[in-house]
Amino acid sequence: MTPQEARAAANVIGTQLQHEWMTTVKVIEAIPDANKDWKPDPKSRSAWELALHLAGADVWFLTSIADGKFANDPDGDAKLRAAAPTPAKLADWYKHEFPKRLEQVLALPDVRLTEVIDFYGMKNPALVYLNFALVHGVHHRGQLATYLRPMGGKVPSIYGGSADEVWKGNAS
Repeated sequence: MTPQEARAAANVIGTQLQHEWMTTVKVIEAIPDANKDWKPDPKSRSAWELALHLAGADVWFLTSIADGKFANDPDGDAKLRAAAPTPAKLADWYKHEFPKRLEQVLALPDVRLTEVIDFYGMKNPALVYLNFALVHGVHHRGQLATYLRPMGGKVPSIYGGSADEVWKGNAS
């Protein structure tokens, strides 16, 4: 893949991520704080654990791409829990961090999008991980959205209306 081809793909994926992160905020905000530890099965993550993973991993992927390496922060989960102890605060943290990190990635020189990054033994161009960030986030947001109604929350409009929120389209 040429750097120019990588830029074209990054622009498409980046545009999608710009839409997706705002929807992720709505899903996180819909978690009832009083019931955030709900889980559908003892083997499942709680809604709160899933929300922390979703938000933290989304930002971590983008930070790692911008840095050109994936590094673990052993205290990362504890730091995020301290910075965002409620769904509302997690949504605020995410609203601040995600777009900032996405801008950093999309501002990378084209050639950086083709540079190979090692992700726990998988070696792929940075662009592959931008796409992985997209599908990983959508996957976990879908999981979290299925938790909302059984835990007493309301499911927001995601790709169209829900039983709890009518879709307004691109109303101006």
